[in-house]
Amino acid sequence: MSLDVMAQTAVTAPEFEVESEEQILARVRSQARRNKIRTWGLRALIVALWLGAWELTATYWIDPFFYSKPSLIWDRLVEWFTEGTQFGSIWLQLYTTVQEAVLGFAIGTIAGIVLGVLLGRSRYWADVLAPFIKALNAVPRIVLASLFIIWFGLGLQSKVATVVVLVFFAVFFNAFTGAREVDGNVIDNARILGASRRQVLSSIVLPSATTWILSSLHTAFGFALIGAVVGEYAGASKGLGLLISNAQGTFDAAGIYAGMIIITVVALVAEWLIGLAENRLLKWRPSQAASGHGI
Repeated sequence: MSLDVMAQTAVTAPEFEVESEEQILARVRSQARRNKIRTWGLRALIVALWLGAWELTATYWIDPFFYSKPSLIWDRLVEWFTEGTQFGSIWLQLYTTVQEAVLGFAIGTIAGIVLGVLLGRSRYWADVLAPFIKALNAVPRIVLASLFIIWFGLGLQSKVATVVVLVFFAVFFNAFTGAREVDGNVIDNARILGASRRQVLSSIVLPSATTWILSSLHTAFGFALIGAVVGEYAGASKGLGLLISNAQGTFDAAGIYAGMIIITVVALVAEWLIGLAENRLLKWRPSQAASGHGI
């Protein structure tokens, strides 16, 4: 190729504009914003189609007495939040269930973490207690809820006990596995350097098991709400479980769905709060987006 042709090619070659760091960040944020709007729009469309199909089906093809429909459920929610329920203010019922769930969640989480980590680092005691833990975990929770009502009555204690049992095992097994998965070489090196058992536990084992423990909390709070509602369903004087039980006894399908919706909203709010706490506690962890991993 002659020099004239090469020079002409160089002159006519397109020039690429180099983006600054601010421009790249702005483009990434804009793309993320568009993706978020698109995602939420698609979710809203799915919900609208689902509710619309349900409303039409219950109006023209199936009996709304048994299956209810969104308009009736909305009317029941409005009634509860404006006029109250048969058992008092809806806020009292909501507060009762959330209180039971939160107290049981806190107690069950602490007990699950402590015993899970201790047994995870002690193979001897883990082998001794393994059959007892498995046997307790196999007991149906509804049976325990009935026993707790007999032991502690219809008040707060029996519901909290039911929640503790459900949350404990959800957290215990993750904490146990997290403590077992700690790199043995790191622990050996720490002991060579003079670290005591307590220092190894607090400085190596617990931080290493934190990811396992926090991941279990998302499921554990769902179990906490289930335990509170199951306990109230078995016997209570107030709470969302009592509302659902009463709605079932009076063939009020809309009331059952309304109670389920309130519980679902509480669970989603709790999931969001736990996610915020997890992000704060695990800032040191590489993000999945940076490492190229996704769902």
